Amino acid sequence: MNKVVIGVDKSKSYRVYLAITTTMAEDARKVHGTAPTATAALSRVLTGAGLMGLMMKGEKDKLTVQFKGDGPAIEILATSNAKGQVKGYIANPEVDLPLAENGKLDVGSALGIGEIVVIKDFGLKEPYIGKIALVSGEIADDLTAYFFISEQQSSSVALGEIIGPDEKVKAAGGMIIQMLPDSNEEVVDALEELVYDMPPISSLISEVVKSSVGKTKEAVMDRLLAKIFQSMPEEFAIEALEYRDIGWHCDCSVSRLEQVIISLGKKEIAQIIEEDGEAELVCQFCRKRYNFDSEHLQRLLLEAASSKK
Repeated sequence: MNKVVIGVDKSKSYRVYLAITTTMAEDARKVHGTAPTATAALSRVLTGAGLMGLMMKGEKDKLTVQFKGDGPAIEILATSNAKGQVKGYIANPEVDLPLAENGKLDVGSALGIGEIVVIKDFGLKEPYIGKIALVSGEIADDLTAYFFISEQQSSSVALGEIIGPDEKVKAAGGMIIQMLPDSNEEVVDALEELVYDMPPISSLISEVVKSSVGKTKEAVMDRLLAKIFQSMPEEFAIEALEYRDIGWHCDCSVSRLEQVIISLGKKEIAQIIEEDGEAELVCQFCRKRYNFDSEHLQRLLLEAASSKK
């Protein structure tokens, strides 16, 4: 299941973006053939990036989130947009570390020490770029810090997944709570208590989905939202505003890969034709292979030559 609900409390003090992304995380696992620790890391980045993408307003706005560290995962990158379309990859899909001391998958050690970079492309001359050092490498902590440090936005991010003995994703999702301008001061204490006492979000998702067989996706999201915020005082009770789709989507195409080859320049393309006679490119996001024979490369060589005139 994939779905997002966006809600605001009665006092208009905070906004919530809540997602179930189990299907998206499992799609990514199958595409990249990830081991459990890598699956967890990629799932969290995809969910976090997907929720952040839904915060953007323009149809053509794009968001890129990149985690880089000195750990064995090396790099995890995801891109998303306001339509809820998400794609991503992990540089080392075979990362599989022993469980951390708390018994959970050790995503922090997989990333190690490094940085998070967020790029927002609004179609302007220059994109917005925010960058901070990783706090823990556990993804949710780092995104919480990013919002506060880079965007001066008080937020709380929760991300999680359950991976079964067969290494498939059984439950995945996340939540971002953001304080709104002129928020009621009392709500901050109530939210801090809620977040502190909240069970892992993946466990809540699993529980609600299992008890909601036959219900619509919207009804499942309503149940999950109510369960998470059931302890909030009535005046700060959360109310659903809208439901959005989210899911794995790669927009690679022959034309996009043609532009990659053309960007190599005349000399490089001519060398490929002379030495290999063909080229094969693999999309780093969906692993789809694109083959370009000699005739196709000759056409791209002519385009590369004409573009330099």
